[in-house]
Order: sequence, then C-alpha cells, then structure tokens
Amino acid sequence: MLSIKQGFRNIKEDYVDGSHWILKSVAAFVLVYVLIAMVLGFYWNSEPDVLPPSNNQAVTGAATTTALLNVATTLLDKPGGYLSNDVSLPGVWMDNIPNWEYGVLIQVRDLSRALRKDFSRSQSQSTEDVDLAVAEPQFNFDSQSWMLPSSEGEYRTGINALGRYLERLSDQQQSQAQFYARADNLTRWLGDVETRLGSLSQRLSASVGQKRLNTDLAGDASATQSTTTSSELEIKTPWSQIDDVFYEARGASWALIQLLHAIEVDFSSVLEKKNALVSLRQIIRELEATQETLWSPMIMNGSGFGLMANHSLVMASYISRANAGIIDLRELLTQG
Repeated sequence: MLSIKQGFRNIKEDYVDGSHWILKSVAAFVLVYVLIAMVLGFYWNSEPDVLPPSNNQAVTGAATTTALLNVATTLLDKPGGYLSNDVSLPGVWMDNIPNWEYGVLIQVRDLSRALRKDFSRSQSQSTEDVDLAVAEPQFNFDSQSWMLPSSEGEYRTGINALGRYLERLSDQQQSQAQFYARADNLTRWLGDVETRLGSLSQRLSASVGQKRLNTDLAGDASATQSTTTSSELEIKTPWSQIDDVFYEARGASWALIQLLHAIEVDFSSVLEKKNALVSLRQIIRELEATQETLWSPMIMNGSGFGLMANHSLVMASYISRANAGIIDLRELLTQG
C-alpha cells in the first residue's frame, strides 16, 4: 500500500516538475521574443533618408515617374517593410511610422491619379493609359488590409504597372505612352498638393486649440451650405492624435520633396518660361526643413509662447510657408 502511495507521489512530483519546466520555457521564450521585438521596433522606427533627386532626362516624364516609383518602393521596402497593417510585434505596437506611411501614401495616390487623369493625356477626350489605369486604383486600396489580399500585394501591383508605363514611355519606337509637361497639368496637381498641405497645417496648428471665426462662406454673399454651423468654432486636435498628425506631415513632406525635384526636371522649360524655378526651389527648401532630426523622445505639445516646445506648431510653420509658395507658384503658372 505504501509503495502505491509512493508511486503516486513520484508521478505527481514528476508532473509538477514537468509543468514548471514548460512554464519556465514559455516564459523564457516570451521574454526573448519581447526583447527582440523591442530591438526591431527601435530599428524600424527610423524614417528613411530623402532619396537623391532623380535626373532621368531620357524622355519627358521619366524623372517624375521614376521618383514616384522610388517613393512607392521605399514605402514597402524600408526597414521593417510596410507596417500599417502589421498584426504582430513589434509592428502592432508602433504608430509613428504607420502614420508616416499614410502621409507618403496620400502623395503617391494623388500623383498616380494626376498621371492617369492629366499628365498622360493630351486632352479631356483622349484615351487613358492602360497601365496607369491599373496603377491608380491599386494605390487606393485599403492601407490596413493584412491579407486576402494584403495592402503590400496590391501596392506592388501598382508599382509594377508604373514600371511598365515607364518602360513604354522611354521606348522611342512606340508612341502609346505619353507625358505632357504643360502648365495646366502641373497647376491641377499642385492644387491637390495645396489642399493636402492646407489641411495638415490646420490640424498641426490645432494642437493647442484655437477659437476661430467661421469663414466657410466668406467672399460670396450668395453662397449656401447644407447645415447651419456656429459663427465661432473651437478647433483642437485630440491629444492622442497630435503625434499621429505630426508624423503624417513628415511623411507627406518626405514624399513631396522627391516628387517636386522630379517636377523641376520634367517641367524645366515651363518653369523657366514663367520664371518660376526659384519659387519651386524655395518650396522644396521649406519642405526639407521638416525633415530635420527630432531630438526629443516624444512630440512635445507646449503652448504657443510657453516654456515647453510645441513641435506641431514648428512643423505647421514650415508646411504653411511651403503651401503659400505653392499658391504663388500656381498663380505664376496660370498667368500668360
């Protein structure tokens, strides 16, 4: 009888020892995984450097298309890859780079639409390019889709379509692919850039909260709107979204620097005729200031004239000056 009890006791002790060993192994695995995720997260959280300007002057439009390809490819192939749709560590913890990615993606979408709608067509009744008709909707796919299909897969399809367009554009033996460097085409795309930067500037400035008069209908006595709004509005970006807006602006500016450098190459004759090259370069310089190293470990949100810095207001200042430059540039382009 004692031997039976001793046997059960031994079995119980062996089971407990085995359970402890399994728990210790699982805990060690989780600890190692978290440590690796933290190291990878720190590495992946670094923003890519601004790519050198594209000097592809083989044919009109090659520089702009190449720059768009480089920006879209970097979005997917930077350290850590595309993080906006990650569901595992460390990507699921991170939000700065995903917001940076969204700012880049918006610029990719806008320019790919302009390529399809304006730059590649001689007039409103002309046929759209077959590859650009594929690329533009691919870049407008859901930015947070993990699988079936994944965002990366859809964007890669758009990149491949852009690559085919660039190949046909550079082939002097065929004339199906075209890029028309005209002032009206450029003005329309700059209009999209203007609205994007204007929105970012307002959201950045609202980090401290402001009371503003409602000017939605100003300048047109006969203008109407759908519903009545207050004559005075209080605008404030929620505290949880302040760093999101900041990094979205950083990403949009990063992409625009490279796209505008390419525009300078492809539209050089148009800009020189309008004496607007210096204006474009000043816009690029303002945007380059947004890419300065951020020394603070977090986005500070001090008051406008307080003791602490407000990174959003600094970013808004650069974005606003770039936006004002774009408004002036559009006016120059529309003048005869």
